Amino acid sequence: MGNPKPTTARLLPRALLAWLCAALVLTGCTAGTADPGAATASPPPAATASRLVATPLVIGHRGAPGYRPEHTLASYELAARMGADYIEPDLVSTRDHVLVARHENEISGTTDVAHHPEFASRRTTKVVDGVRETGWFTEDFTLAELETLHARERIPAVRPQNTRFDDRYRVPTFAQVLALRARLSAELHRTIGIAPETKHPTYFRGLGLDLETPLVAQLRAAGLDRPTAPVLVQSFELTNLRQLRSRDHLKAPTLLLTATGGAPWDLKVAGDPRTFATLTSPAGLASLKGVVNAIGPDKAQVIPRRDGGLGSPTHLVADAHRAGLLVLPYTFRAENQFLPADLRRGSAPDARGDEVSEDLAFLRAGVDGFFTDQADIGVAARRQLLATP
Repeated sequence: MGNPKPTTARLLPRALLAWLCAALVLTGCTAGTADPGAATASPPPAATASRLVATPLVIGHRGAPGYRPEHTLASYELAARMGADYIEPDLVSTRDHVLVARHENEISGTTDVAHHPEFASRRTTKVVDGVRETGWFTEDFTLAELETLHARERIPAVRPQNTRFDDRYRVPTFAQVLALRARLSAELHRTIGIAPETKHPTYFRGLGLDLETPLVAQLRAAGLDRPTAPVLVQSFELTNLRQLRSRDHLKAPTLLLTATGGAPWDLKVAGDPRTFATLTSPAGLASLKGVVNAIGPDKAQVIPRRDGGLGSPTHLVADAHRAGLLVLPYTFRAENQFLPADLRRGSAPDARGDEVSEDLAFLRAGVDGFFTDQADIGVAARRQLLATP
């Protein structure tokens, strides 16, 4: 059974909307598309009164990786210029405890490290969150050493057009991403939000390189640690989100990422029986009150696939809103292989399909925004939604 018929405006708790409305006003959601070539404050309480919000957030997932190598300053900048409200850097640590933007701490697939003979001996095998991996890891490099590397397209077979940008960009620090966000906000005359994700926080804490301390320090230095800041601190782990509130007294909004199966790694290693399924149940969502402001589910948790196409929406959006949480699913991508069969165009798996229709289906299901690799398409879908009577 799906959710009730959605509208472009939804009723949400007042405290939740205070943050969302502020973020939307700051980000100026009227921006158009661009040419791709170019702790005292807790999350919102239960609803006692409501207001209307009509504009969902478009979050540039790793920047604009549909057009530039992910997690580069060029990728983040392009997403913002395309109209994204937020840019999303994934954060890992260097050996000297500097936060840098990489999707994973293993960097052989996103940099030219394998072509640096001086680092050949750094290639090693580690177990990260229970998974055995071989390659080069950020925690084995100082920032100065990482700065000698160049970024590369992570999935060149899917996005060969991005390989022409290989070796043009460096691995950015979180400080550089924050500086870019500030510069673009001034230049574009709208505040660009930032959604940093802490990657493998339990793993890094075990190395003595906790991600939370430098993250909070840098957000505060940038004036972004406040309840209405255009910030979403994300994690697939619950423990570090709790610690950010209780130990580090983070005031900025937070988001728990969830998946279709499995459990948060921190809960698994602690022997906690809760899974992503239990955390996204009505009772689980209610338990997140006071910890997070939003959830970021796998999009299949919102609308599962059925017979090659999109099925009916689940109750997740309604349940989360009832618990006072925003719903911001991931990840929307335009290539055929990532789309439902009925939205693909042509037979080539890497050709562009009809992502606008997929985006619209989720927006009509009531989500409050979404993470997308092609921010211009997300902005176009939002514009179409808001233009519909």
